[in-house]
Amino acid sequence: MTETPQTLSPRRALAELAMVVTFALGFKFALDQIIWVYAGPISLLTTLVLYSLYLWRRGENWAPLGLRALPGLKSKLLVLPQALLALVSIFACGNLAGVAGDQLGLWTYGEQPVGVEQRWGAIEGNLPIYLLWLAITWTSAAFGEEMFFRGFLITRFQAAFASIPMSAVLAVVFAGAIFGYGHFYYQGVRGLVSAGAIGLVLGALFLLYKRNLWPLILAHGLVDTLVFTALYLGLDDA
Repeated sequence: MTETPQTLSPRRALAELAMVVTFALGFKFALDQIIWVYAGPISLLTTLVLYSLYLWRRGENWAPLGLRALPGLKSKLLVLPQALLALVSIFACGNLAGVAGDQLGLWTYGEQPVGVEQRWGAIEGNLPIYLLWLAITWTSAAFGEEMFFRGFLITRFQAAFASIPMSAVLAVVFAGAIFGYGHFYYQGVRGLVSAGAIGLVLGALFLLYKRNLWPLILAHGLVDTLVFTALYLGLDDA
């Protein structure tokens, strides 16, 4: 019988977490030495392709991890309002984390995190670079990050912590922390805190939506599209 996230053995869950996370971090570190700007997207997508092949060899797929067909008209119609809630939550959480960090003296709220200019500074007024980052947004960020940080990490952490009380909460916290760390290398402490807080909210919504990734994918893609469009138009300097 194929294991689901609910019945997946803790041993297999831990093995998959160790294998996948170690590869993703190791491959990204290697790419950092060659192509730093695109190391994150390339390593993430490569990791997901290899993990998908692993699932396929086992006769499994991403459906139990959240990338599933939506049954019935009601579930399809719910995607848009669920995505809207996620979108508002992302903006609200990011802004609240920014204000909180400013009040605590961790950074200046309006200050651009270190590394952002180096990574995205060439976007303004540059249509090819803007379109490239939009492509990365809807592949690596929208699909890739939601599949990895929510679909994979949360289901596997929850299975690994199955014998511990509040395993779902722990899974969301651990996945959120890793999501924050994934933004540390080019946004510093501010990216770690802000993205970590957003990761917690998206993780909670993932469980609230009964492990349905589609609203989160849509919201994530729309948020990043708005951000990159603002950078392209120079509105972030207004």
